[in-house]
Amino acid sequence: MRVEACPRHDEDYDVTITCFIRYEIDPYQRDAFVEYSRNWRQAIPRCGAELIGYFAPYEGSATTAYGVYNIESLAAYEAYRARLAADPLGKANYEFARTRQFIRREDRMFLKLASAPHSERIVP
Repeated sequence: MRVEACPRHDEDYDVTITCFIRYEIDPYQRDAFVEYSRNWRQAIPRCGAELIGYFAPYEGSATTAYGVYNIESLAAYEAYRARLAADPLGKANYEFARTRQFIRREDRMFLKLASAPHSERIVP
């Protein structure tokens, strides 16, 4: 079977990288993680990243949560992290997490969207 290229396909489609943060959280402090997540709504965009969102456990695992944002490059990420650490809300949020200890583990990975550009969504 031969698959034809989509007319919108562009081999040089340039996208940012996406940082996925996987958190292992204390299931008895889910509300603290939600507060932590909401605090990033202002600080992350102000410091230079495009916040996609934070996701707290809903069904299934009670200990796995995610944070997701876009950034232009790994070099931009390093500068962003420095700005976030110096930002008053960023500093306060890091301290909140440290003192409450609701985050047990945090892993980051950087991915690049491989399927773009996408077609428009069709709602049946």
